[in-house]
Amino acid sequence: MNVFVTGATGFIGSAVVRELLSAGHQVLGLTRSDVGAKLLVDAGAKVHRGDLEDLESLRSGAKLSDGVIHLAFNHDFSNWTANCEMDRRAIEALGFSLAGSDRPLVITSGTLMASTPGRPSTEEDAPNSPVPRVASEVTTMSLASQGVRAAVMRLPQVHDTFKQGLVTFLISIAREKGVSAFVGDGRNRWAAVHVHDAARLYRLALEKTSAGARYHAVAEEGVPLRDIADVIGRGLKVPVVSKSPKEAADHFGFLGHFVRADGPSSSAQTQERLGWRPTGPGMLTDLENMKYFEA
Repeated sequence: MNVFVTGATGFIGSAVVRELLSAGHQVLGLTRSDVGAKLLVDAGAKVHRGDLEDLESLRSGAKLSDGVIHLAFNHDFSNWTANCEMDRRAIEALGFSLAGSDRPLVITSGTLMASTPGRPSTEEDAPNSPVPRVASEVTTMSLASQGVRAAVMRLPQVHDTFKQGLVTFLISIAREKGVSAFVGDGRNRWAAVHVHDAARLYRLALEKTSAGARYHAVAEEGVPLRDIADVIGRGLKVPVVSKSPKEAADHFGFLGHFVRADGPSSSAQTQERLGWRPTGPGMLTDLENMKYFEA
């Protein structure tokens, strides 16, 4: 396949590009910068100039492809609502170019969008989060109902020894404030997956997906926030402390909602449907070995 990848030079996107190329696919990567273009060329991909605000660049990239993986997202949390709306419009533009064909579209969401009290969320659970990014899933399911072979990839915390999803922000806050914190007893959990396992799952979903499918890229169903805070505290040599729910918003800022969330998640259906078996190291293992703890 000739695959159009948005977010192709990002943390996860770079791994997806390598995975696609190693499996024999061709990649057309979206980028707006010369630095990004060089990264794509060096990896063996082709360059498509544009960005999420340039909807015509998205439509034209999709038209040139046999399938699309949409990973790009602006993670500036100070402008969160506007960025979620930008993502919704981008998905609509990609779907417009794929309408009437059997070419797949795999978009990106998060397992925390479908947190379910009392049990791990599954692929069958509809998004129920109050945060505006649920519009990405809603738009994708609408496209699927209109005949686009569109599917949702829900990501947990994606990690290696350099980056750890939302945990990266926890590390920055701990470094800034001199304590590694969790909320309450810290027994709430975040699901996790190694970046290489996530990349392989994106490829499998692109190759095998059906319209309206949801996939969970989950290797570990739930890592307790207290355990994450303990490792960060050891790595940065700072105290580990508990914050009350009322204190969480002030201490964690934009991250306060997520740090209070209990978001275990299952990938049993995904593994059965796509034959995916995660093999990478766990989140705490990678966190123990993170390079910037040495700074």
